[in-house]
Amino acid sequence: MPSAYIIDAVRTPRSIGKVGKGALSHMHPQHLAATVLKALKERNSLDTADVDDVIWGCSAQMGLQGGDMGRMAALDAGFDVKASGVTLDRFCGSGLTATNLAAAQVMSGMEDLVIAGGTEMMSHITDYGGKVRAAGVAAASGLGTGNARLQALHPQSNQGVCADAIAAMEGISRTELEAFGVESQRRAAVALAEGRFSRSVVPVLDDDGNVVLDHEEYPRPDTTAERLAEMKPAFEMFLDMPSAKDGETFRQLINRKYPDVDIKPVHHVGTSSGVVDGAAAILIASGDYVAAHGLKPRARIVATANVGDCPTLMLNAPVPAARKVLAKAGLTTADIDVWEVNEAFSVVVEKFIRDLDLDRTKVNINGGAIALGHPIGATGAILIGTALDELERSGGRYGLITMCAAGGMAPAIIIERV
Repeated sequence: MPSAYIIDAVRTPRSIGKVGKGALSHMHPQHLAATVLKALKERNSLDTADVDDVIWGCSAQMGLQGGDMGRMAALDAGFDVKASGVTLDRFCGSGLTATNLAAAQVMSGMEDLVIAGGTEMMSHITDYGGKVRAAGVAAASGLGTGNARLQALHPQSNQGVCADAIAAMEGISRTELEAFGVESQRRAAVALAEGRFSRSVVPVLDDDGNVVLDHEEYPRPDTTAERLAEMKPAFEMFLDMPSAKDGETFRQLINRKYPDVDIKPVHHVGTSSGVVDGAAAILIASGDYVAAHGLKPRARIVATANVGDCPTLMLNAPVPAARKVLAKAGLTTADIDVWEVNEAFSVVVEKFIRDLDLDRTKVNINGGAIALGHPIGATGAILIGTALDELERSGGRYGLITMCAAGGMAPAIIIERV
């Protein structure tokens, strides 16, 4: 089978995902995507007419994020019109899935040069959704978009309530979850202070060339266990709130399938992923294209996998996804030098570490989404770049990246530094 090589990986800084507060919140989502596409073009002297496809992740394809961002952003970035583009949605796993599909196209021999990535403007989708509701426009709600038959078959709750339910089922305390949140902030602060992200983070500019943002906005390096202990659980308000008009509460949806779980609200902003805006892109090429154009690969894509798990608990698929991709690669957990597991909530990564009996010093070495934020459709591509940066910094060989996605799914990928 032909190899798929990662030539380069770039990402924007992440800004606070709130209109009027975040530095990027006034920009068009396609501008963020175009920023990272332009960076790949310029950094690699890329002839964009050679790009077979731009595979892009975006979860909330509404408002300014509607349409085919992969194609529109490539055009906005000045790519040759021959460079096609497509946009997909696997919820939080969109950017990782885009990369996996790009790798598959190259490894199958069907394409030679593909860009994968993703964008999410959390500020826009929150603001847009609020305006739709304020206008009294009827909108399908919930992950099943109002499909009552699906909800009867597979009850799907609020994600934060799911996180609290898993913590109760696994016996993971609020104190342990908060310790994880503090450590994420500490590790991110060290990484930023030492410039560990500097190779891959590119500034966002306005049309006049002025810098809009060149640093991470979200981290809170002064976070302490004492401060987190004082925070009110964020998802307590949803527990006994109706999930739909005259419908079951979010607690009842979980208890319908897991009647014995006693859900206690424990997660809050300090133990949940940050709401941010951002974009990321990865340049993937075949061995033939690398040789013909004198490119220097940074990594080889070893294996990819997808897994589905219980949609009611929603967040537990990363463990089986990791096991599946390791088996495909013929590797064990001991072979992995860098693990990147999206910090949707503290409990997701805590459970992951415990279930696979991992050395936690190898997991999210430079912090994660609790400290840096989670721009949904972009995060998977961001994490691949973060893993690659760390493999190069530390001299490690293999990195495994995975993340939970709504609907009870998880994509996964293993890369090898070359």
